[in-house]
Amino acid sequence: MKIEMLSTGDEVLQGDIADTNAAWCGQELNELGLSFSRRQTVADNMDDIVDALQQAAERSDWVLVNGGLGPTSDDLSAEAAARLIGNELELNQHWFDQLKSWYVAQNTKMPESNIKQAMLPKGAVLVDNPIGTACGFIVEHAGAKLIFTPGVPSEFKRMLKEQWFPLLIEAVPNAQAKVKRFYTFGLSESSLSDRFDGLVLPEGVHLGYRSARPSIEVKLFYPQDEPQYEQLSQKIRDELAEHVFTEDQGNWALHIQQLMIAQGKKLALAESCTGGMLAAELIAVAGSSAYLDRGFVTYSNQAKQQSIGVPASTIEQYGAVSIETSQAMALGVLKHSDADIALSVTGIAGPGGGSEDKPVGTVCFSLAMGEQCISQQLLLSNRSRSVVRIMSTAVAMDMLRRHLTGLPVLGEYQHLKRIRSAN
Repeated sequence: MKIEMLSTGDEVLQGDIADTNAAWCGQELNELGLSFSRRQTVADNMDDIVDALQQAAERSDWVLVNGGLGPTSDDLSAEAAARLIGNELELNQHWFDQLKSWYVAQNTKMPESNIKQAMLPKGAVLVDNPIGTACGFIVEHAGAKLIFTPGVPSEFKRMLKEQWFPLLIEAVPNAQAKVKRFYTFGLSESSLSDRFDGLVLPEGVHLGYRSARPSIEVKLFYPQDEPQYEQLSQKIRDELAEHVFTEDQGNWALHIQQLMIAQGKKLALAESCTGGMLAAELIAVAGSSAYLDRGFVTYSNQAKQQSIGVPASTIEQYGAVSIETSQAMALGVLKHSDADIALSVTGIAGPGGGSEDKPVGTVCFSLAMGEQCISQQLLLSNRSRSVVRIMSTAVAMDMLRRHLTGLPVLGEYQHLKRIRSAN
């Protein structure tokens, strides 16, 4: 089955907004064992939209059209669809009544412009929108079916999940494949590919990769009845070894939460260059209060001394960005909390602040338990301030994950240079 997506709108074409709908839909289709054959974006111009619709219909079985169903003059999708199939627009009484009821429920008068959203090409099949004013619709042309959908992400996603995806599954029942996912950290995408170049896969089985900083996802696609599934999964698991952070769900914070709660441990944090990003990642998962005791953002040297008891002499002798200071931060947090484990991060995120000895991207990490402290100094060179903070947060989480699963706390990271370590 050939599926093409056409996104409309000057704001999408010009980059004012990212086309997150297309990315999301591509991933969802992948889960169904389907994929887009093409994706394109067209401006809010009637002739261009009609031309794009015509070409897409001639080469596809389904065309997903997103956007242009609003009440304003630049919303052209319904009229473009009518021109494409050679019919007029007509009032869809059912949707018009829905709109009136919605505004009555809001105790608001319906603007005249909203009537436009009930004007559909004659013969179109209505696609319900239970949470918005723009209905979708389906028309047929040149042997293809074209489904028109609203651009609002929440409306778009619900419409597809509840109404379009079931149609695709019904049309191609054997297309659905299963996916086994491995979320890795510390390996480059090219090295991952090299590791599996020699892996012989049965017919209908293939590997995919997706880089989504800080993780790289390795995906095993296989038919539902693939007899070698378990064997293949184990081969991939063995090859990736300790670089697998999680399997099947990519939420690292959730995985850490489950490990911490299962072991009855409490965690405390001391952050400098990450500025609370590590805490924010962890508390984004509901239930984090069951294990996360507290976090300190000790950005200045004074804060490190006053809040968690880092000796001034340590900072003066070794600098704020040093293994010694990161150790003092982690051990200080343990003393100023009820935690069993402490993580600390201190570094130079840039773009300024670096030196010859400690360039931008130098970051020190410590994980403390009791009086023991495991530390490392890494160089995250040639990265933006944002990426240094993101990767530093990931390294800290990986150190904790390793500790909780009995692995060496200090992992091997192909894309990060370890300058020094200490136990």
